[in-house]
Amino acid sequence: MHPLTCNYHLPRRNFLAAAGLGWLGTALARSAETEKTPAKSVIILWMGGGPSQLETFDPKPGTNIAGGSLARDTSVKGVQLAAGFAQLADQMEHVALVRSLTSFEGDHERGTYTLKTGNRPDPTVNFPSLGAIACHDLPAGNTEIPRHVSILPGQWPARGGVLGAEYDAFKMYDPADKVPDVTPNVSAERFAERIKDLDVVEDAFARGRGSRLGNTGHKDTMERARRMMSSEQLKAFDVSKESAALRKEYGDTPFGRGCLAARRLLEVGVRCVEVTLDGWDTHAKNHELCAKNVAILDPAFAALIRDLKKHDTLKDTIVLCIGEFGRTPIVNPVGGRDHWPHNFTAAIAGGGIRGGMVVGESDPEGGKKPKDPVPVQDLHATVLKALGINWERTLRGPIGRTIRLSSGNPVGALLG
Repeated sequence: MHPLTCNYHLPRRNFLAAAGLGWLGTALARSAETEKTPAKSVIILWMGGGPSQLETFDPKPGTNIAGGSLARDTSVKGVQLAAGFAQLADQMEHVALVRSLTSFEGDHERGTYTLKTGNRPDPTVNFPSLGAIACHDLPAGNTEIPRHVSILPGQWPARGGVLGAEYDAFKMYDPADKVPDVTPNVSAERFAERIKDLDVVEDAFARGRGSRLGNTGHKDTMERARRMMSSEQLKAFDVSKESAALRKEYGDTPFGRGCLAARRLLEVGVRCVEVTLDGWDTHAKNHELCAKNVAILDPAFAALIRDLKKHDTLKDTIVLCIGEFGRTPIVNPVGGRDHWPHNFTAAIAGGGIRGGMVVGESDPEGGKKPKDPVPVQDLHATVLKALGINWERTLRGPIGRTIRLSSGNPVGALLG
């Protein structure tokens, strides 16, 4: 007798409904939703200057606004990237594109502040950046080095705002160089003597000051600095520990090394790493400059996704690629594109974000409002929710004003 085979798969919820237990299917679905593990960290690939959406993540080949820019197909049917993204195109099943981002800020400093904090500048309150919130709200664990790091920082690095300067991003530059200000330039013995001398000065300074000194957080800051300078976790900054083959995958550039360092830093408990690629302020020679930057971004972004997946940490890590705004649909007389906050694009991967999808749609000729617009505040709230942080939680500002972590609402389509 041949065994009975059935190729029709009846989903669990349908089976339970057929058995008169539909309520149980609903309960199980809700339980699975509740038990979903949030992301543990975030890497922000910051495109300083404001990248052109048309030459990166929202190409319009063959249209008037393309200006001759070309596109390529990706591993996701119907989704194209600019022609230079040969490697990232193969990783698109892990990447979501938000092609309908909107902002009110077309100035570099104000736009940067808005994207990094999810709030427009306000003279009455200094909002914390996304990375500062992640470090404040997520467990510190045994991490001895700063949990908020900015690699190759631009003019306006991420800051702690009302959460305090201790949540400002720790700044470092090319990971090929030593970490600044933490590597002793004397022998270990001499360094130990200097620490003893410092203790004498510290004790003398503390006499008679009591609680006033304690309230400044000075001693805690000094203790954290000492732990950091002697911590084995500092080795996470050293990308030379990785194989030459892997370093080549990321690209032999400061940005590529920064992305590799970001992956290493997450392994020792760092919550947010921002890696900056400047040079996107393309008021002239837009196509040429974008092609140059895409050649740096493409291998690094793609290698980061592959590497996180290989280490089984992509599911725990949000990777967000964004700049302060986009560029104008119309090419100006000197071959450039100017500031355009009205509609631009973000790429986001990992950390429970539903990959292989596109949210929103820009106008083919660039003049009209996008379909299904996503305000910057909503993107910010989405990342916070994916990290398991209550985006509606309130903070008390320095003058007693109550502020929400985010004034937006999560984009449900992005959350898997």
